[in-house]
Amino acid sequence: MQIKIDIDCTPEEARSFLGLPDVAPMQAVLMKEIERSMTSSLHAMEPEQLFKTWLPAGLQGLESIQQAFWKQMAGATGTPTDKKKDK
Repeated sequence: MQIKIDIDCTPEEARSFLGLPDVAPMQAVLMKEIERSMTSSLHAMEPEQLFKTWLPAGLQGLESIQQAFWKQMAGATGTPTDKKKDK
């Protein structure tokens, strides 16, 4: 024997029939909070703000990295870099 029952109802009707709580008000509040949080953090997505975060000293940070790189390269080839500055 096989019994088949089709129930046509909305999700709200099914939740109330099964005694489940209505989470729509809580979901609306949480979505507003998520939206507020995302819009307040949008300023961190601006390129200028990203560069300030990644390179606190701006271009000076890049220059110091470049100078360190050139010192390492000159040291590897045996070329003295400080003697050129003294002349």
